[in-house]
Amino acid sequence: MMTWKGFAANYRQWRRSWLYPTISVVVALSLCLSTPSPGRAIDLLPLLFQGAQILQLSNISDRQEVELGKQMNDELKNGEIRLYRNEAVNRYVQEIGQKLAANSDRPNLPYTFQVVEDNSVNAFATTGGFVYINTGLLKTADNESELASVMAHEIGHIGGKHLVKQMRQRALASGVATAAGLDRNQAVAIGVDLALNRPRSRQDEFDADKRGLRTLTRAGYAQSGMVSFMQKLLKSGSGPTFLSTHPATSDRITNLKRAINAQPSSRRDGLDNAAYRANIRPLV
Repeated sequence: MMTWKGFAANYRQWRRSWLYPTISVVVALSLCLSTPSPGRAIDLLPLLFQGAQILQLSNISDRQEVELGKQMNDELKNGEIRLYRNEAVNRYVQEIGQKLAANSDRPNLPYTFQVVEDNSVNAFATTGGFVYINTGLLKTADNESELASVMAHEIGHIGGKHLVKQMRQRALASGVATAAGLDRNQAVAIGVDLALNRPRSRQDEFDADKRGLRTLTRAGYAQSGMVSFMQKLLKSGSGPTFLSTHPATSDRITNLKRAINAQPSSRRDGLDNAAYRANIRPLV
């Protein structure tokens, strides 16, 4: 039978066998990663022991993505945008959004749909389910199907994590990303700037169209709403903001028509123009 002294000796030996090598690895990593090199220097120990908020955008979790979206939302509301406060219109947009979200590629995210008081024809999304629709776009749409098509497209950007990928590319290109990842506050600033000011890539737009059309169809809306709204924007001579960040090209319209012909839907929800105008009456 092992005595207490024997047990204590074995415990001390076991503790040394894993603790000291672990400390050595941590110190070695800290020394390696803190060695100066352009755009990559980082001191690992402060991150380990001070709990720094570092994001690894290449494998960000859903929870982290939602938290990042919340911080971006706070930043946007603190000066970048002004939310439209009419309760009836907001409720109407929320109802459409939640119907679409339930039929999206990522239905488990806690989606938030907000109306921005701005007459420019625009819509955008950040991360973790946050979607923004301008009052100008609401007034430009002729029916619920057209509005839903834009919202489904923005949900498609969230489904494809397009903004997260853009943020990572921007952080790496500008040298602010480190070996451990990206500081959360820097990520918020980059994300807000990209969401508001930078055009989406052609590839991301095609992907969001494909995802959006799938979501629109599953939710029962008329597929034609997505095509008719894009055609309306292209015919507009005013150059709406939406086109600067979401370049609507004839190629995209052609691809949408091809996709609709390949998988047509008999559902025609959302085509009642009069009903739509009644729902957004405070804006008209």
